This record gives sequence, C-alpha cells and structure tokens, in this order.
Amino acid sequence: MGNERSLIQRILFATDFSTCARHAEQYVTFLANLYGAAVHVVHVLEIYGEMYVPAILLEQRQRKTAEQLTEVARRLMLPASAVTHRPIAGIPSVLICEAAMGDNADLIVVGTRGRTGLEHILLGSTAERVLTMAPCPVLTVREMNGSERSLQRKPIRFEQILVPIDFSDCSLDALEYGVQIVKALSARLTLLHVLEPVAYGMDFMLAHATERDQKFATEQMQTLTSRIRTYGISVTETIHGGLPADSIVDLARGSSCDLIIMGTHGRRGISHLLKGSVAEAVLRRASCPVLAVKNFKFPPGYQPA
Repeated sequence: MGNERSLIQRILFATDFSTCARHAEQYVTFLANLYGAAVHVVHVLEIYGEMYVPAILLEQRQRKTAEQLTEVARRLMLPASAVTHRPIAGIPSVLICEAAMGDNADLIVVGTRGRTGLEHILLGSTAERVLTMAPCPVLTVREMNGSERSLQRKPIRFEQILVPIDFSDCSLDALEYGVQIVKALSARLTLLHVLEPVAYGMDFMLAHATERDQKFATEQMQTLTSRIRTYGISVTETIHGGLPADSIVDLARGSSCDLIIMGTHGRRGISHLLKGSVAEAVLRRASCPVLAVKNFKFPPGYQPA
C-alpha cells in the first residue's frame, strides 16, 4: 500500500442546486482537499427526446444556470484553478455518466432525496440511475431533515466507516477502496457480513443460515480483519442474520456511522428489475452518505491489501 492519497484525483460533482446538493457540496470540498483533487461541477438542464424549448427560454435558463454554477464553485472553498464548471442539456443520469467518462473522473458525487415507497416508484431517482450506469465509484449524499440540519455545525468527518462484505469480487473491491480511505483518514473500520435467510418456510418464517454458512463466514471475516490490522488499521467485524439492506442500515444508524462503502454489481435491464440492488436500497434509507464502488481501478503501483 502507500498510494491511498492518489485514490481520488478527479471529482465530478453533479448538482441540481437543491438543498441536498448544497449539503453534498461539503463532502466535495472535504474530499477534494483531502486528496488534492480537481473538481468539475455540472448541472444538467433536463431536456428529453424531441422536447421543444423556445430559444429565449433556453437562453434564460442557461444564463441562470451559469450564475448558479459560478456560485457553487465559489462555495467549494477550493483554489479557483482546481474547479471547473459547465451546464449541459439532456437526460441527467445519462449526461452525468458521460461527463464522468469524458473527464476520466475517479468519483462522482451527487445528492439524493432518499425517496422510498410510492414516491420512489413514480419519480425514481437520478442518483440510482447514475449508480447503475456510472463508469467509476459514486458517492451519494442524502438530504438532511430539519433536526439534522440544526445539528450539522461541526466540520465533515469520516471517523467511523462501515463496509458490508458478502465475499464477492465487487464487495472485496469495496473493502480495498475502504482500506485506502481509512488509511488516509486514520478512521475506524467496521466489516459487516449478513447471513441471508436460505428460504421461506411454509409458515412464511425465514429459515436461518446453516451452521456451515456461519462457520465459513466467521473464518473469512477473521482472515480479512487479521490482514487489515497488519496495516495499523482499527477494524472490528460483525455478522448479522437477516436481510442485507435492513442489517446494513440498522448497524450504520446504531454505530453512528459516517460513511458506508459497498460494492455494487451494477445490474441493468431485466436482471436489475428482478433482483434490484442492495446498494440502491441502502442509499434510499441510510442516514449517512453511501459510497458505491464499481469499475474501481487500482492506482499505479498499488499493492492490494
């Protein structure tokens, strides 16, 4: 290891100028200062298909957007040379991902209102669509409620970081990413493995994981934590039974977690509709930011932990 500070060199920040985007600005500033990263701020003027927008109206919107982007760049509290910004027009999720690819971004940051239930079904979420298509890791920052805003007086910190592990390649990539962030911040790390129910019984009760599953999970978690501790990282492990998203959200809230880092398979199409995504379910409900790791490329010369 030793390349943890080269993890993020280019950040794409997608803003819609909402209150949750304003909250996300603080995390952009924090990470850009931590890694010395350049920031590109984009706002997408939503135009779909053959939608007609009068030229004078489009010009007014573009002018207003340019003013708002300039104000966002000023608030980021970064050297002027480190921040660029531009408006683009089209479908937000598509253009955000295209901009990230064009900029060779290492991280996308986007705010999310954390819609659930019927509102989520009807309106969807740009953040979730970005998560599905993104060419790099995505940090989603949920909008704070009134009481949370009144308490948000101290600077942004990542002191307690949670990484859920299911032993898949994408979850181990997320752990690798998490180890680098923890090293850069001298933070504490918690690993969580969720033993999912193996079946539903005739009485619709959840069947517990087998003793063999529990033994395998325990051995794997102990191996991972032992390896991580060799880097001087404070790490704890825990195994819960239940449904993954529920267990992740509950532990994050109960342990005052500052950040959840998790892998995502990035399913699309029919597979996504049928199986959904644990990462998406978590980002809708988590009270802290969620960093979804996909298409993670190790920095040059990095030795994986």
